[in-house]
Amino acid sequence: MTAGMRALLSVLMLIGFFVMILVELAATAVLGIWLISVAPAAIAVKVTAPLFIAIVGGVGWALWQAIRVKNEPMPGVVVSPEQAPHLWAEVRRLAEGVGTRAPDELRIVPEVNAAVSEHAKLLGLIPGRRYLYLGLPLLQAMSVDQLRAVLAHELGHYSGAHTRLGAVAYRGRIAIAGAVGRIGKWNVAGWPIRGYARVYLLIDNAVSRRQELEADAAAVRLAGKQAAVAALTEVTVIDMAYDFYLGRYVAPGAELGLLPDNVFAGFGDLLAAREEEIAGLRKEAAERETGSLWDTHPPLPVRIAAINAQPEGMPSNDRRRATDLIPDLPAVSARLHQLAVRVDGREVLPWPQFTAQTATRRLQATADNIFRELARRMNRPLVGLAEVLDALAAGRAAELGEAFFTDVTREEAAARFAEPLEVLLMLAAVRSDRAGWQASWTGSADLVDRDGKLLDLAPIARLAVDPATTAQAVTRLRELGVEITAAVVVEATATARGGEVIAGLGNVTFDGGEADLLVLDNGLIVVPTKGDKNGGTKRMTAMISTTSVTKLAEMHRFLPYEEVREVTIVKQVPIRATIELHDGRSIELKESWTGEELHKKSREVLHQVFAQYAGE
Repeated sequence: MTAGMRALLSVLMLIGFFVMILVELAATAVLGIWLISVAPAAIAVKVTAPLFIAIVGGVGWALWQAIRVKNEPMPGVVVSPEQAPHLWAEVRRLAEGVGTRAPDELRIVPEVNAAVSEHAKLLGLIPGRRYLYLGLPLLQAMSVDQLRAVLAHELGHYSGAHTRLGAVAYRGRIAIAGAVGRIGKWNVAGWPIRGYARVYLLIDNAVSRRQELEADAAAVRLAGKQAAVAALTEVTVIDMAYDFYLGRYVAPGAELGLLPDNVFAGFGDLLAAREEEIAGLRKEAAERETGSLWDTHPPLPVRIAAINAQPEGMPSNDRRRATDLIPDLPAVSARLHQLAVRVDGREVLPWPQFTAQTATRRLQATADNIFRELARRMNRPLVGLAEVLDALAAGRAAELGEAFFTDVTREEAAARFAEPLEVLLMLAAVRSDRAGWQASWTGSADLVDRDGKLLDLAPIARLAVDPATTAQAVTRLRELGVEITAAVVVEATATARGGEVIAGLGNVTFDGGEADLLVLDNGLIVVPTKGDKNGGTKRMTAMISTTSVTKLAEMHRFLPYEEVREVTIVKQVPIRATIELHDGRSIELKESWTGEELHKKSREVLHQVFAQYAGE
């Protein structure tokens, strides 16, 4: 069966879905009439009303949502033939090669993806405006011959008429998914709908997988097997590399209120600096993917095997960078940044300053954690480096070290306190303008002195923890121009910044109030429920999907784990626990029998968290 016939079958299945709904309505009406004839009308209404509401309300709402979806192109930077004549020449040549008309518009998008769409009319009978989308990260990583394979693949979707029914299929998925989501799982009206939805998705996904293989064949014909395989592999590798790039180099600064002036600009530098690692990922890419009947794309090994089974096409062997086809790529990249990146009040800086400020703020955040712990240990509201050095001179290194190293002897704790102390010395050097940061795409930013040499403060920290040489360490710092008083706490109270939700319990009693409890890897967020004892899982899921963890902690009560001294679990299920804080306060946590979990292991995760603060 061709991909076109499979697509037609998918649309027929969609029509069948609504036919089934009409049959359900008719069956429900017949059931209601029969019940009225054999039982009181009240019973008939009680039985059939939920069915009518589920079918008409759920399906009607879902269909209305699907109809309202606007068929709009993906947001991106439009690149005209005048701006990128060589790229457009390739697109037109390849379109002719697959026997289709070229797209009307080409857009550069921020995703690691390439795609085509066609805004056809009358169920695809009337051709519409065509769009080609190319992800900027792909262009930054690929060679011209790999890009040709990608373009031929995407244009192959046009020649195979894969895009004609795309809008109909998309609306169909929205309608079916919406109907399933609106009808409760215990409502019998939803059972056939769920079963039909699974069959529909299986067929629709099979259609999509077949279309991908047909489009791969077009890539082989016009770019050759080697380029087609390399392009597929590269997409998988780039996706992993780009996630790493954003998580390692962009996200930490964004969490701290910073953004680079062009998020996309650094990705090419990272690819060049980590070339060996990228090569290693290419070797592993095919082994990482496994397939499923629910996937819209065949797994990479299957696609590579199908490509290798094809007759050889027309290899190009063009090793130029794909970015060479867009003369003014920096301007395109800058425009895409403006279009795709939300600033949300963050400070925007050029990459060198962004890297430096991110490293400094992360250092300050780490130092703040240390300062807060030392303040509790020293029984003081606030401490800075000056107070810490005074305590070390007084011989309190073991006492301070035990705050961080609980499973060692006092002598070992005293010696190891040099590790957190080094962080405080680094902060003092940066705040005294005696040290800065040297960016690196192969690791973390390095702390360097004003001459650009690596600054190692570990020897001074080791001197400082010994009361006999603390004064000598202070002298060394002064000789370096480091102001001891420059290292002070900025956030005297811990925040949820950088935390992730790992579990959640709905409808608990926390410190006397009814609440949903979100369990983070760095603390607890307590969200009052205002007496609503139902739908805890839905509430928590909605919260974390629409609001950042940091914002939730600002809006509601946040209890950082660093403020917890001890937890006593009175009862395992449902959880009853007493949380003792360092400031002497005590909090009672009670889970109700009717409470809900964010996921099935939420209670187990909370037990694991509390176990770290057990009093044994």
